[in-house]
Amino acid sequence: MLASLPSVDLPPQKADGRRLRSERMRQSIIEAHLQLLWRNAALPTANQIAEAAGCSLRSIFVRFPDLNALHLATTDYTIAQAQADAVACSVDGDRATRVHSHVETRALACEKWLPLWRVLVSQDQPEFRQRATLVRLGNIKRMKLMYEPELSTLTEPERNELLIALATLTSFESWDQMRHCYALSMEAAQSLWRFSIDRMLPPASRAAPVDPFS
Repeated sequence: MLASLPSVDLPPQKADGRRLRSERMRQSIIEAHLQLLWRNAALPTANQIAEAAGCSLRSIFVRFPDLNALHLATTDYTIAQAQADAVACSVDGDRATRVHSHVETRALACEKWLPLWRVLVSQDQPEFRQRATLVRLGNIKRMKLMYEPELSTLTEPERNELLIALATLTSFESWDQMRHCYALSMEAAQSLWRFSIDRMLPPASRAAPVDPFS
């Protein structure tokens, strides 16, 4: 006689299916919100988001307690996407290669995400300010990696001051001014950044002091 087979627990499978559908709807809402921000750099209304996502208002507020939670979720999703776009490359290259790689990656990120950055920094709430700070610190983290040969020659206070200056130089605000105030082309703006970074960085190694009595 064959042993009886264990019973299949169907309710959890159904629950898993509902959970997956709910997660897909949540992602669709976030992406619809993001698309609306691309079209108009201002926070959309719940009705606009529901229409863009093809769902009801109830679907939004089942997944997000309020619009602020949705705005934060969209911000976090955007930051993750931007970080994936800005992976440090050519970290072992010579100085010119590293500067070129860093500037090109940073410029493309600024060009792509500037409209959303404007929305982020316009929100006067601690959660948004915290995320803006994390984005700025991410830029500094990449520069520490890209310019380690030059930064390693400096004392810690000198290194910190230089990184702050470089972060300000390569900020979204700097890119915004070059592109939309001074009407520089993509290449002209990148060339200015490359020139400025190269002038600001110290040599990768400092010459040993000369002994006047040798």
